Formats: sequence, C-alpha cells, structure tokens
Amino acid sequence: MFKTALLITFLFASQMLLAQKEPKRQTITIKTPNTCDHCKVCETCGGKLEGDLVFVKGIQLVTYNEADQTTTVVYWTKKITPDKIRKEISLRGFDADEVKADPEGYKQRDACCKGG
Repeated sequence: MFKTALLITFLFASQMLLAQKEPKRQTITIKTPNTCDHCKVCETCGGKLEGDLVFVKGIQLVTYNEADQTTTVVYWTKKITPDKIRKEISLRGFDADEVKADPEGYKQRDACCKGG
C-alpha cells in the first residue's frame, strides 16, 4: 500500500513539474499608427516591421494590419515580455501603444512612412 501511494505521489509530482516547464505562447495586439497608405508594398513599412520582428528572440509570428494600424504578435512568455515587444517595435520607428517611436528608428523609414 505504501509503495502504491508513493508511486502515485511521484507520478503526480512529475506531471506538475512537466506542466510548469512547458513554454507558454501568448498573442498580443499593439496599436502601431502609421501614416503610410501602402504599408504592405513599401519595404520600410508594415512588411519590414513583420520581417524584422520575427527574428527577435521569443517572437514567433508577426502580422501588421494596415486597416486597423495594429501589429499582432505571437510570442513565448518565457523569452520576451509585452513591454520588450513594444520596445522592439519602437526601435523600428513605430509607436507601440503608449511607447513612442525611437527617433533613430524613425529616421530609417521612407518619407512616405513619415507622413511626407
């Protein structure tokens, strides 16, 4: 009886440990206003934002929605946080919710993307 109880306890504890180690994937949508009217065509707008962010550690998938001016990011919670994602978007010259675009990143964007 004692061995059975010990085995059940061991199995339960093992399952709890495995469940905790499983990485969690989340999705966040971030407001990324953009004055460009052809984001998917221009190489420094939404398409470039998607292409650059997907190489950031912890980010799995990025989709820019031109109509809503939002960026949806699928990410691994143990590798990156929403605040870091916003910072990465900012570094590429876009506002990200309340985080303003980094001036150096903004300079790298084409004139059409700056409202000019």
